[in-house]
Amino acid sequence: MALADTTGCAKPSEDFPFPEIIELNVGGQVYITRHPTLVSVPGSLLWEMFTQKNVRSLARDSKGRFFVDRDGFLFRYILDYMRDQQLVLPDHFPERSRLQREAEYFMLPELVKMLAPKISKQNSLGDDPCQSDPEELSPNADATRNLTSASATLPSAVAGGPGGVVTSSVGAASADVRRAGFITIGYRGSYTLGRDSQTDAKFRRVARIMVCGKTSLAKEVFGDTLNESRDPDRPPERYTSRYYLKFTFLEQAFDKLADAGFHMVACNSTGTCAFAHDQTDDRIWTSYTEYVFYRE
Repeated sequence: MALADTTGCAKPSEDFPFPEIIELNVGGQVYITRHPTLVSVPGSLLWEMFTQKNVRSLARDSKGRFFVDRDGFLFRYILDYMRDQQLVLPDHFPERSRLQREAEYFMLPELVKMLAPKISKQNSLGDDPCQSDPEELSPNADATRNLTSASATLPSAVAGGPGGVVTSSVGAASADVRRAGFITIGYRGSYTLGRDSQTDAKFRRVARIMVCGKTSLAKEVFGDTLNESRDPDRPPERYTSRYYLKFTFLEQAFDKLADAGFHMVACNSTGTCAFAHDQTDDRIWTSYTEYVFYRE
């Protein structure tokens, strides 16, 4: 009498309707995995799908693969988590919030907790390497911290001082210490030029001036004129490339940088050209320009 086949190639039966090896089509991406992997987290959506007896209720594609209408790229991280309940993401992973949404859909509460942003004591996002690039401390960062801590230990009034006024040379020195760093100003502009340059060029106003650099430096230089709506919780020790200014005058931005002690160290620009209309020779020139400023 032949023994029952218990290998991974065993065919599904009424008691065990799923094969050992299962093919999935997730948003057009094909994944092949083992059945125990899909049911490794009890109560999850995949566990509910692949522990039921009625296989016919599950959607399939034209080739018979089980179909899940979700993000096929992000599902690779869901499947990795299902294998060993650990989360390993690449450096500077940009899709963290979307992956958290996928984890909620697949009913993986522990994975949702791992992906949730950490809140620091200052009510800002914590040190999470997947949210933004880590900061490299500037040469004056340690000196600033040392001066600040030293001034905090001084008594409120120096004995013998006139009128009990605080005479702290360390506190005065800390006010003069400025952090070194780079700030990049970028803008996109365009203008229309007629045939043989015989007509006046029609310039469009600068739509937006972008600011790239460390958040603390950007806030120091531009203050209330900095629009932070796209990164409202960016900590001061993080870098940003999403801020922009509330005004559109480059000279105004340059003046603020100069007042803060920055000077320009580099500039680059790229441009493209296209015909404005098929019936005319007018051309539209579009350029993107960046100015790099540095403060020692």
